[in-house]
Amino acid sequence: KKLDVLSNEILKSALSFSGKMGIIASEEEDEPVLVDEFYSGNYICVFDPLDGSSNIDAGIATGTIFGIFDENCSCLSSDWQDKIDGMQLKSMFSTMQPGSNLVCSGYCMYSSSTVLVLTFGNGVHAFTLDRDIGEFVLTTRNLKIPEDGKIYSLNESNELNWDPVIQSYVKSARERGFSSRYIGSMVADVHRTIMYGGMFGYPSDNKNVNGKLRLLYECAPIAFLIEQAGGIATTGRKRILDVIPNAVHQRLPLIIGSKSEVQTIIEMYQEYDKTLKD
Repeated sequence: KKLDVLSNEILKSALSFSGKMGIIASEEEDEPVLVDEFYSGNYICVFDPLDGSSNIDAGIATGTIFGIFDENCSCLSSDWQDKIDGMQLKSMFSTMQPGSNLVCSGYCMYSSSTVLVLTFGNGVHAFTLDRDIGEFVLTTRNLKIPEDGKIYSLNESNELNWDPVIQSYVKSARERGFSSRYIGSMVADVHRTIMYGGMFGYPSDNKNVNGKLRLLYECAPIAFLIEQAGGIATTGRKRILDVIPNAVHQRLPLIIGSKSEVQTIIEMYQEYDKTLKD
């Protein structure tokens, strides 16, 4: 946990003094933080400072996930105005935006190499840290996720708690000869999915009925990146980027990956919901 706190403080400090950020919202903070007026800019940064930190002792890849919003937009429901003071209201109004409002998102993965993958809404590009010059060098331009893939990535220890759709999909994937690959570090699982295709998901289950991953700090930034790489990001029933947050730490189910596989899951949910109505 100490590394989570340290990573958070380093990122907060760097962003606060960049002159570009007006509000900083971290997974490690209870609420968004306003930047001092002297250094304040016009953007909001939302981030998970150290994703996968529980794997550090095992030497498994970790990473930082981030998204950037323009401060001019707001989607906060009006009933919040009577609950919080003016400064908090400004922070909430600016931060609680749908992922479709993102102007930039990405992740930095700390593994055998340090890789920065990001999008400004016009394709996805990958950069690798060159330690000799201390700079990130462009290594892959216009990164695209394969249209399909033969890998599914889920925490299968939760299988008995999944809904029937996810259970049925996994059964089908096994029957089709898919490989199961799950690292347990979201940045690493997402990076592999972008490179090799297939699907990655952390769906809702009986223990986490609303999902486990946080919308603002994890789901939305990754969804923006995945769509820009040619993939799909969904809860199973709704496009991630269309979800308007109802809390800064709201959690959601997440299913991302190659178009063909994720579309199959979406159609399975549609069919399942139809049978429930009938």
